[in-house]
Amino acid sequence: MSGRVKIVSWNINSVRFRIDIVERFLREVKPDILCLQETKVLDQDFPHQPFKSLGYKHILIHGQKMHHGVAIISRVPIVEDDRLDWQANREARHLGVRLPNGVRLENVYVPAGGDVPDREVNPKFGQKLDFLDRMTRWSEGLACPTLLVGDFNIAPLPEDVWSHKQLLDVVSHTPIEVETLARLRDAGDWVDLGRHFHPAPARLHTWWSYRAKDWAASDRGRRLDHMWATRDVAVQAVGHTVFEDCRSWLKPSDHIPIMTEFAW
Repeated sequence: MSGRVKIVSWNINSVRFRIDIVERFLREVKPDILCLQETKVLDQDFPHQPFKSLGYKHILIHGQKMHHGVAIISRVPIVEDDRLDWQANREARHLGVRLPNGVRLENVYVPAGGDVPDREVNPKFGQKLDFLDRMTRWSEGLACPTLLVGDFNIAPLPEDVWSHKQLLDVVSHTPIEVETLARLRDAGDWVDLGRHFHPAPARLHTWWSYRAKDWAASDRGRRLDHMWATRDVAVQAVGHTVFEDCRSWLKPSDHIPIMTEFAW
């Protein structure tokens, strides 16, 4: 693997239901590696053929019926490295692989955390914080070049949401979530590639709710999807793109793809 390599992360919200837009994206953008979250399909039912027809012959999946699920689809050879149970209940939320150049690629789907930001009232919120704490302990022991991508379900900066003031008590942007994510970032000395290439206060959103009649007109977005790299990987990054137009495609996910290009 040498030259420019494009790596994409996308919460697809059901890969079978949205396979048409996945194929369109792959034809138009031609990434080398696609990391999907929320595939919502058992491994035996994953739609391999559309990817193979487009030249993506290396497919690793960690699925679950109707919920969660992650997959890594690649033009270049990949070797499965780990499936970590950061949720501590065997949900399919992580898949890690090694790339030919030795970089570890970790694809994660962090729990959304429910609607109430209180672990006593809402156990799902506590599970989310505990998930991130387990990721933090893992991050402290990293010993190789690593790229961490996926739906983190947290918009950390005030500029990562349409209204910092109005979302301070809304799950995904509460102070405790932001602080917990910051501990994870600091534990691995991670570089946030999105903000590395698009520094705040630049607008940078990756998710818009289905509840809006016109998502673009209301533009109440949040940056929930991220790509973080250890510093030895970050120095090889040459660009980061968010594909906002994909939110307007037929039967869209509520998330859009994000992509970092590397000079490898």
